[in-house]
Amino acid sequence: MTRYVIVGNSAGGVGAAEAIRQVDRRGSLTIVSEEPYPAYSRPLIARYLSRETSEERMAYRPAGYYQALGIDLVLGTALQGIDTAGRTIRLSDGRTLPWDRLLLAVGGTPIVPPMEGLAEHEYFTFTTLADAKRLAAHLSPQSRAVVVGGGLIGISVAEALVKLGVPVAIVELAPQVLGRALDARAGEIARRAIEQAGVEVYTGRTVARVVGRAPESRAVTGVVLDDGRELACDTLIVAVGVRPKVEVVAGTEVAVGRGIVVDRRMATSVPGIYACGDVAEAYDFVLGTNRLTPIWPNAYLGGRIAGRNMAGRATVYEGGTAMNSLHSFGLSMMSAGTVDPPPGDASYEMLTCEDARRGIYKKIVLQEGRVVGMIFCGAIDRAGIVFGLMRSGVPVDAFKQRLLADDLGLLSLPADLRQQWMQR
Repeated sequence: MTRYVIVGNSAGGVGAAEAIRQVDRRGSLTIVSEEPYPAYSRPLIARYLSRETSEERMAYRPAGYYQALGIDLVLGTALQGIDTAGRTIRLSDGRTLPWDRLLLAVGGTPIVPPMEGLAEHEYFTFTTLADAKRLAAHLSPQSRAVVVGGGLIGISVAEALVKLGVPVAIVELAPQVLGRALDARAGEIARRAIEQAGVEVYTGRTVARVVGRAPESRAVTGVVLDDGRELACDTLIVAVGVRPKVEVVAGTEVAVGRGIVVDRRMATSVPGIYACGDVAEAYDFVLGTNRLTPIWPNAYLGGRIAGRNMAGRATVYEGGTAMNSLHSFGLSMMSAGTVDPPPGDASYEMLTCEDARRGIYKKIVLQEGRVVGMIFCGAIDRAGIVFGLMRSGVPVDAFKQRLLADDLGLLSLPADLRQQWMQR
């Protein structure tokens, strides 16, 4: 009987557990999580903060899920070490668990850049339900907030605070908000929508110093930017991003780049050990090489591929890519792949259209006649078709101008391609 151990209880871990049980109903299956909660939907923590959803409605799987799959669930317990020779893991509660197949779906750790005075004062991160609960308990009707980071996490927490009536300022080091997800034009559109909601946005700036009442108290009273401006606040949120939690394999033979390196089966360099999700450096079908793609859908899919291979059902990961969806401040955006190619690289072709009156901006990036990137702003209902073309890697030169049409549909594609898609 195979002993399966999964460390991590979010999308990747759940995907792996479900795939394992589809292949092997008899093997022992344990999920270990340092969080104290059953699986929940992390993308909903901003809606939890804004009181638009409850903890119960955030459940990623229904009550009885773990029992139905025969899963031994260990909550509130962290991974302390891995013995690859003895095939055991050591947990923070002192237990040792044996494994025949081990999946590391441990996610990432919030990045906290250096700021003078930060360590002496209270600040918040925003990647878990516990973070959202702690922040909610701190807020008062008089609160003012500064969010360090203008990426997806920073924008989501800023919108939640606005819905609670909290004045917010965003400080972003890059020249634009959502710099990893959007090009400069789409970034301008996003910034305009954010500022129209009353949020102050400072781009090309960073927090140089945190001001407060230390050492008498950890309370924050403001921050000083690198240009000398001071912003008053009593709530400081650091939402710069996350780094893969690669320290879990320290002292082992598991290969690490920016994340834990995996092959097309989601297997690491050590037989029997797999990785997926935010911690894994996995195949990107646009770049044709491994990279970090820390998004929810990729984590679940990678977990399923890992689970099938752990259970002996050989399966190849077709790859994911950078993909972002934003529905904040009255703005809907979707982007994927290479959205902002290096300037001067003649191998890329950009197709764009914009209707400022309707708040619509579209951009499709081609390379060698194939879609390798896309941005849809304000009108995203056709984005799925373009993403499908990007994933399939089909040449689009013959019909590329149709890709920007408002009425893009399957009938817009060549007959032979439509037939291929309908036969899938």
